[in-house]
Amino acid sequence: MSFVEISFEVEEKATSSCSELLENLGALAVSYFDGANEPLLEPKPGTTPLWNKVKIVGLFDKEADLNHLRKTIFAFLPDLSLQVTTLPDQEWTRVWLEHFKPMPFGQGFWVAPHEHPDCALLEKEAIVLKLDPGLAFGTGTHPTTALCLEWLSNHRPLNQRVIDYGCGSGILGIGALLLGAHQVDAIDYDPQALISTRDNAIRNGLSDAQIAVFTPEAFQGQTAQTVLANILAEPLIELAPRLRLLTNMGGHIVLSGLLTNQSEAVLAVYREWFDFEPVKSIEEWALLVGKRIA
Repeated sequence: MSFVEISFEVEEKATSSCSELLENLGALAVSYFDGANEPLLEPKPGTTPLWNKVKIVGLFDKEADLNHLRKTIFAFLPDLSLQVTTLPDQEWTRVWLEHFKPMPFGQGFWVAPHEHPDCALLEKEAIVLKLDPGLAFGTGTHPTTALCLEWLSNHRPLNQRVIDYGCGSGILGIGALLLGAHQVDAIDYDPQALISTRDNAIRNGLSDAQIAVFTPEAFQGQTAQTVLANILAEPLIELAPRLRLLTNMGGHIVLSGLLTNQSEAVLAVYREWFDFEPVKSIEEWALLVGKRIA
């Protein structure tokens, strides 16, 4: 099947309205890309991580009325530089699979597209977390997600209760269950993230009894032996009192989504209650792991 791709760049604040415009015009999918070669920050809970300058790409059926699309988009944003590309016949999931290969984290743990041809082979020798094609974020490719998955793989939460705060796609909570946790509470402000988490859990053979989803306001659950929070430095600081109370005494808190130069500011808030290991990092991104002592 052939498609038409329409792309343009806007400021971050305009992404939501532009995405809605493309969807109303019949876009089959809307994707965001870096418009200015800058670091991508992990999001606050319930938000989409974006760059200051964002390239928006709308995918349309080849039969779409291009004149109508151009006219409507220019009426909405007259100063845009619009690019229109006709894509050749191809299965879009196959194209996606070319870019998203199975990825190892620690010993014997992989993240892979659920349709990837190597998935069945990997499952014979390793634990495989399967994700759906089309996920824009939370696939393990971002350094902070990779840091968290690596830690989980090397410190398997056997028979533990785990909290995934700011769950997004659910990748960390689902990974914890596949690596031996007995219960995960996944928390996010965004209802769509909770739906995505539940869908991905089902795809990995997990039940509602194993992973429960909540908004922060609705969560009145138990504390956990391991608390994961892969969000920005600012909300990590704001949430410190709550995350502390959600962590069992002697349990671990795993914090990421922050840059290495933000580590000290976050550690300064948490050190009163947690004994931290040395900071781990990939590129400019940091992972903070602490054991609750107070």
